[in-house]
Amino acid sequence: MRNESRGMLFGILGVTSFALTLPAIRYIIDFFDPVFIGLGRAVVAAIVAAFLLTITRQTVPKRDQLYKLAVVALGVVIGFPVLTSWAMQTVPASHGGVVLGVLPMATAIVGVVISNERPSVGFWITAIVGSVIVLTYSFLTGVNSIQIGDIALLGAVVSAAIGYAIGGELSKEIGGWQVICWALVISLPVIIFPAFERLPEAVHDIPLNIWLGFIYLALVSQLFGFFFWNKGLSLGGVARVSQTQLLQPFITIVASSVLLNESLDIMTIGFATLIISTVAISKKMKIRIKN
Repeated sequence: MRNESRGMLFGILGVTSFALTLPAIRYIIDFFDPVFIGLGRAVVAAIVAAFLLTITRQTVPKRDQLYKLAVVALGVVIGFPVLTSWAMQTVPASHGGVVLGVLPMATAIVGVVISNERPSVGFWITAIVGSVIVLTYSFLTGVNSIQIGDIALLGAVVSAAIGYAIGGELSKEIGGWQVICWALVISLPVIIFPAFERLPEAVHDIPLNIWLGFIYLALVSQLFGFFFWNKGLSLGGVARVSQTQLLQPFITIVASSVLLNESLDIMTIGFATLIISTVAISKKMKIRIKN
């Protein structure tokens, strides 16, 4: 299998891992402070990451790599989790999907700026069409208004796009899973105290299912999902693999159908088919590597 195809496959696995992030936040937001959700999950993930780095005896990154890791941490360890948690206080998870529908395009743009990837005109046309399809689906299903939480979501888009793109490039140097692990570990001294300050007082009164939702965010959304995602970005290129994020709203819907017995309608299936076709077409579009 070619690196591009492997990258797309890992990207889809990563997107699948992230697909329940907003619904999970929405599910537990009534029990936790949004800052605790955003930073507390990163604290748990950082502890696991430190253990993995230790037992595998990973070499400490070089100084320039540490600078890049700091930017990744600001984007995907602090910025995106906290901002999406704030947003889920005021907007539904489905509404969040509207705004996050522009994340693939934002990631591709940042990837082009920081890397030597130069996508063709055909790629950009395909990426724009894919974004329009996702946004059209979201508006047709009733999410058609701008709310105050959108400001936080737009900030989350910028944070994630920068973190994804730089993390994908850095994965070529130190490895995909190492990038997120080191980003979590170096952010731990900064996030641990704010997280514990917002720890709920009556921890024992919080239901087990709520804690399971929190653990999902910590171990899947914040850690293991990035193992696949960063690997995919490094193999297939940031611009190309970023387009697999267009599938995320539909993966969420399918997962909700399987896990929560929610219905699947014809329109959703039709739009999902269009998006799958768009992602497949984008894979065939040329991306030139500038020397």
